[in-house]
Amino acid sequence: MNVNTQAPIRHPASLVEEADTRHHVKQAYELLHWGYVVAPAVAGADKFFNLLTNWDKYLAAPIENVLPISTRSFMGIVGIVELAAALLVLLKPKIGAYVVAAWLAGIIVNLVMVGGYLDVALRDFGLFLGALALGRLSHELDHGIAGMRKA
Repeated sequence: MNVNTQAPIRHPASLVEEADTRHHVKQAYELLHWGYVVAPAVAGADKFFNLLTNWDKYLAAPIENVLPISTRSFMGIVGIVELAAALLVLLKPKIGAYVVAAWLAGIIVNLVMVGGYLDVALRDFGLFLGALALGRLSHELDHGIAGMRKA
């Protein structure tokens, strides 16, 4: 039995189209990757300075009431977690993207509990979806900061 095992001959135009698609996918991945490094890093660092906003106002009263520490101290811990998440996305986006997505889900729940920031919760839901998209793309393109291998 003679079975042809050769790959089908492809038209050069389809190869160019495929290369363009890979290039666009890689660009989208890079935008998400660096965006999810910078955004949590800036938000995390600002928990110590409150230049962007007074972060304390976003904490739901039911959470604030059970904290064994002050809201200000809690926000410092939140800032450290966000800085660590940014570092994880930088080095291991395949893992970090899902950590950021989970963190954003928690923020969304907190904002819904607060009640007055549903617009911010909706924005964070968009960020949550972007983090999930980064996670999915990372399965194919994860390179982290070290290596920067060609995808």
